[in-house]
Amino acid sequence: MRVYIFDTTLRDGEQSPGVSLNVKEKLQIARQLARLGVDVIEAGFPFVSPGDYEAVKIISREVKGVTVAGLARTNFNDIDQAWEALREAEQPRIHTFIATSLIHLQYKLRMTPEQVIEATIAAVKRAKSYTSDVEFSAEDASRSDLNFLCQVLEAAIAAGATVINVPDTVGYATPNEFAHFISEIRQRVKGIEKVILSVHCHNDLGLAVSNSLAAVMAGAQQVEGAINGIGERAGNAAIEEIVMALRTRRDVFQSETNVRTEEIYRTSRLVANLTGMNVQHNKAIVGKNAFAHESGIHQDGVIKEPTTYEIMRPEMVGVSHSDLVLGKHSGRHAFRLRLNELGYTLSPEELNTAFERFKNLADRKKGITDRDLEAIVEEELRLIPAKYNLAYLHISSGTTIIPTATIGLKIGEEACVGQASGRTGFQPVGLLEEAACGNGPVDAICKAIDKITGYSCTLLSWGINAVTEGKDAIGEVTLKITSEHNKKTYIGRGISTDVLEASARAYVNAINKLIWELGEGKLPKN
Repeated sequence: MRVYIFDTTLRDGEQSPGVSLNVKEKLQIARQLARLGVDVIEAGFPFVSPGDYEAVKIISREVKGVTVAGLARTNFNDIDQAWEALREAEQPRIHTFIATSLIHLQYKLRMTPEQVIEATIAAVKRAKSYTSDVEFSAEDASRSDLNFLCQVLEAAIAAGATVINVPDTVGYATPNEFAHFISEIRQRVKGIEKVILSVHCHNDLGLAVSNSLAAVMAGAQQVEGAINGIGERAGNAAIEEIVMALRTRRDVFQSETNVRTEEIYRTSRLVANLTGMNVQHNKAIVGKNAFAHESGIHQDGVIKEPTTYEIMRPEMVGVSHSDLVLGKHSGRHAFRLRLNELGYTLSPEELNTAFERFKNLADRKKGITDRDLEAIVEEELRLIPAKYNLAYLHISSGTTIIPTATIGLKIGEEACVGQASGRTGFQPVGLLEEAACGNGPVDAICKAIDKITGYSCTLLSWGINAVTEGKDAIGEVTLKITSEHNKKTYIGRGISTDVLEASARAYVNAINKLIWELGEGKLPKN
């Protein structure tokens, strides 16, 4: 049986607390999802904000070979707005929904069952007037009265819905219970055989993937979820886990997808980097330890025969276990060759920038691993124009002195003409320098950068993650700032073997996102 994969990373996934993606970041993820081979990309909720509308519109125009869906409530304004955003899509789908559980009807919608059925019919017909592909979802279906739910689903099918989605919206169901629920719907809903039956499971009890797979066993033909399992509260079903379970245990599920599993790891990394939500080390399929073996017994077994402890080969999900080690004596050709083997194709300018970072790192680190190279390339391949780049960092700090940071930032030529932090004759054109004191070295760094850029920002959170192992490990700093200019939150990311340098790079990265979104072509006046 063919199982369709409906990815909602850009809609439900972006609803994760603290996550806010700009349009370019969403487009980058959408392109990678298309390469991954998902069947449907739910690009956003067009009516909810101008940003979501613009993201759905651009993705619809730019990303081909995949169905693009936009979410809409069962009211005409939502549906009309969704169609305006989707109309350039090669394969547009309007996804409309309304709650069907008694608790939602009484306390949220304040509607009668009859009114819900009427709204469902009207919404599906309205959506159908725009596109032949219409999905209907009964929000909180798993807590709904089954008799009433069947009436609503029959009404949606009769009105023209082509996909019927049954969500476990609050992650309340258990696998056996949910499988029985899906079986009952397949038996009792008139016309269900004419549509695709879909499920959308949340992970509040840690059962989202189990419930989704149980639904497939019961006859569901589409599974909805998000990369890395991100989403509201405890998240959605993790797409990568569902896909690899169906592939690895084909003997049990008798099902297959069109997903190119070799793209799973790269997709996971991209989503983690752009959302600022790091993947836990023991996460199935894409976690750092998913294919790691520390035990001597395990190592001995894997060396003799990988299947002794690995039920999947790492290459199946795009993880490389190459033994090639690059160091400071390696040349540009070897560097480019290794990046190509890892799946990266860089322009000459990007290669030069990444190679310079590699050589600087190699001077400080004895052996360069694949994870080191991935971290370098993913930081250098910026998704937005960078007004500022870190030139140098000096820190003075200790237990008996006030932490002080001196920062040098390189800036683009059009932005720096005639400006050098108010001083002339002491530094080359394109370099700005400032110093500041703070409560700690990171605070001092942020204040010095604020003085250069003229943007006053508040640091909301700061976190460090070791990308590689050892005393010379690369540190990955992820931080969040908010700007008084527009009160929005921005995520910055920076890497280095020096934690303070990584912090400076992350802060500059976040400032660049702020500048890009504000659309300013010149530096603010200090």
